[in-house]
Amino acid sequence: MLIAALSTIPGGAHQQRESITRVLFNPNTGNIEIMHRFGLHDAEHAGPELFGRALDLLGAVADRDLFAAYVHDRFALRDQSGAELPLTPVGHEIERQFLWVYAEAPIPDRLTALTMSHGALRDIWAEQTNLVNVERDAVVRTATFNGDRQQITIQF
Repeated sequence: MLIAALSTIPGGAHQQRESITRVLFNPNTGNIEIMHRFGLHDAEHAGPELFGRALDLLGAVADRDLFAAYVHDRFALRDQSGAELPLTPVGHEIERQFLWVYAEAPIPDRLTALTMSHGALRDIWAEQTNLVNVERDAVVRTATFNGDRQQITIQF
């Protein structure tokens, strides 16, 4: 029985179906810096469902560009009045087994709340969880997108 149980582990061991995003208010630059981290294995497995073909994220910059554009399309920030903050993509990179996707936006004056939506990979996998850590003034607030959660608001 132990052998049977262990033989089922490799098939699902690599797929985490989870991303982590850090939203950092950087007073030195005056920007909100967004850093999304996805497992390479998850991102590549999503390729056929998202784009109709396999992705080679390690070997093809165009595939990384495509996945990064997908992430940017499914992540948004809004201020307390509901106005969307203009996010500017600033690149992506691979670090070990992760694909990082970066964006930034100017910090709005008098920001008292931040409403976020993060649907990357949640549109194809119901079990996908996107964790967002928002760091402002040395305080970290966490938002977890899972189940049917489409938007989460954090008050400052």
